[in-house]
Amino acid sequence: MPDAAPWSVLRLLNWTTDYLKQHGAESPRLDAEVLLAEALGCQRIALYTRFEEVPAEAVRNAFKALVKKRAEGAPVAYLVGRKEFYSLDFHVEEGVLIPRPDTELLVVTVLDLIKSRGNADVMIADIGTGTGAIAVAIAKHASSSKVVAIDVNPQAVALAKKNAEKHGVADRLAPIESDLFSKVKASRTFDFIVSNPPYVTTNELMNLDPTVRDHEPHLALDGGPEGTSVIERLLALAPERLANGGELLIEISPMIADRVEGLVNDSPGLELVATLKDLSQLPRVTHARKA
Repeated sequence: MPDAAPWSVLRLLNWTTDYLKQHGAESPRLDAEVLLAEALGCQRIALYTRFEEVPAEAVRNAFKALVKKRAEGAPVAYLVGRKEFYSLDFHVEEGVLIPRPDTELLVVTVLDLIKSRGNADVMIADIGTGTGAIAVAIAKHASSSKVVAIDVNPQAVALAKKNAEKHGVADRLAPIESDLFSKVKASRTFDFIVSNPPYVTTNELMNLDPTVRDHEPHLALDGGPEGTSVIERLLALAPERLANGGELLIEISPMIADRVEGLVNDSPGLELVATLKDLSQLPRVTHARKA
């Protein structure tokens, strides 16, 4: 006998959770909820009061299309066009790296350092800004800061501008299309240089989860044979771009932590402060200071 049970919100969620689990999703229930909330045009939390509701056919068809793309590996953030980072909602789009929770340690560290300076006015450069997540989060929570958000990808620069406007910090955030500091006035220096650069080795890139490898931009991931190609270039430029007492903070892969520390120690004009560990107790942010 055919199953005549209505496709309620709860039934859709349960079926989709099993379907996405079979297709290798790491968080199938969460994915199902986010995608159904998107199709319904509501907040995810609202689903819990609508379990018995039977969505209209147009909604179910929109949901089905999203689930199909997710099962094929498309990241949820690209499908819904947004991602939360540091409790802020960011516009995301294909072609620009999706913000990760790991990167929040970089923001926390910078905000603590600004606070230790008595919240004095500071100038910050965010290298490889992507969506602008780091730059916007810092500007939002440190009203004394001004941030130059730099990316070589013009799409990322436009997206960072959009996110700065969304969160009301566009007056203190300047997005610039530039390869590192190439388009930044030579005399400009910064109290902080922060960066989440490409740090995956070229070989490791091929072994990443297909959701990342096949959908997110390799430009923002591939750090070269050793994972440090961009980091080495940044370390070479940082001393002349840091103000006296200026500080450099770089997100890294735990697998290249020792190599990055060695590179910092070998960089004239820089001194290693520490490599900070994330919530999993893995080395995640290398902190250096102008010598």
